Amino acid sequence: MTEKNLSPSIVKKFIPARKSTSRKGDNGIVLVVGGSYIYHGAPILSSLAALRCGTDLVYTSVPKINVAPTRAISPNLIVIPLVDQKLTRGAVNKLVGAIPPNLDSATIGMGLAIQEKNALLNLVKSLLDRDVRLSLDASALIPDVLPLLENKNVVVTPHAGEFKRLFGQTVPSSKNERIKLVEKNAKKYGITVLLKGSTDVISNGSDTFLYSKKIPAMTVGGTGDVLSGLVAGILSKNRNTLESAATATFINGLAGKAAQKKLGLHITSMDVLEELPFVMKTFDRIV
Repeated sequence: MTEKNLSPSIVKKFIPARKSTSRKGDNGIVLVVGGSYIYHGAPILSSLAALRCGTDLVYTSVPKINVAPTRAISPNLIVIPLVDQKLTRGAVNKLVGAIPPNLDSATIGMGLAIQEKNALLNLVKSLLDRDVRLSLDASALIPDVLPLLENKNVVVTPHAGEFKRLFGQTVPSSKNERIKLVEKNAKKYGITVLLKGSTDVISNGSDTFLYSKKIPAMTVGGTGDVLSGLVAGILSKNRNTLESAATATFINGLAGKAAQKKLGLHITSMDVLEELPFVMKTFDRIV
């Protein structure tokens, strides 16, 4: 099995060129589903990250209690209210009826309060049935979802604790053992696994990319939400889940490095967001 360290030359191949004649929607349409009474910021960070990596349209679905602050943070967000304060089957049914039919990708789970497990499963199944590429994070990472994901266009983005909850296996401290464990589960389920850590491990079971961050400022809350938005944003333009997850990891890291260089160990996730356009610009290609 091949393992490569991510580099600009590798990532450049994974970011599609934009057609000079393209119209709104041609460069990706993304859905973000997240948020709760406490964690109102997570889906906002994901949505803005998706926009900042060049996605044309982002629909942000949050519990009704979060709608006003989400709309207030940015006029760029198209907000679809969940009819309940948590993810319920009724809320999912309404949401599925409200989202655009030409959705390219979605990210689910950041800060999301889930009242009924079946509500999450129904949402995941509905989107996959529409051939929507998925990125799953945080509360969406439960073992019950795995049978739905097998051999689909899906990225899961767990940290070590979420990895154990999802796959039932403890992540070892040894780098080589971590790589083997990620590769094994990615291959078993036919998905792309992005294990976050000091070295991010991204694998589809056949090929593996590594990204050693060494960016201590990025321990601040919300950087994982930015990453989830980037995964969905890149996925909306590149159907290859491994390439999209690897690209998102690398871009997120470069933005974090830029923010740390500018502000030291005192950054927020909003600072990482602000660096994204400058990082992405270095990979821009128009045809």
